[in-house]
Amino acid sequence: MSHPLLIVLTGIDGAGKTTAARAAVEAARLAGGKALLLRNHAGRRNMTQWSERSGIHLNRRVADALETGIRTINVLVSHARARNFSGLVVMDRHLYCQLALRSVRGLPPGRLLRWLLRHLPAPDLVIHFDVSPEQALKRILLRGTDTETLEELRALGEAYRALPEFAGFVRIDAGGAQDEVLAALTDTINGAAGRPATGAGRISAK
Repeated sequence: MSHPLLIVLTGIDGAGKTTAARAAVEAARLAGGKALLLRNHAGRRNMTQWSERSGIHLNRRVADALETGIRTINVLVSHARARNFSGLVVMDRHLYCQLALRSVRGLPPGRLLRWLLRHLPAPDLVIHFDVSPEQALKRILLRGTDTETLEELRALGEAYRALPEFAGFVRIDAGGAQDEVLAALTDTINGAAGRPATGAGRISAK
């Protein structure tokens, strides 16, 4: 069995990672290839909604411990699924996201996340969706499911850039229309697979 082409997507909330990930996987399948989308969420939205309904506000360390546990489990399960898959694997978020969130909260990275990043299979490519915090906030307000502030988005963007791994990330402009972002994502993935840039809808990982 050939190894999967493992692509990880990062970026601040509202950057369009999930939308583009779904579209890229669908494009790969329509092109006749095998593709798998894996989402490594941390349950932040659910915890925020629960907190608002219950009136119970978790302190940052407790919230981070819960989120880190959920995200870590999801990442481990995702890697187990990817290991037995032959084709394109797109992971929406990863442990890099939790490290950036910890930095925003003024918490240390901890040993576990760094240990896991050293020992888990390295992605073939980490693609960072680059978008202004202002535009990301507009998207978040339009979908009406999250409660982020401009200051939080700015801090998260800076935290990503401060990660030691960030220099190795491939950045794409996520501020354009969805079809433009998908085309940029598609061409970047095709480049990682050794295929010529062909635009959206032509990804194939066989």
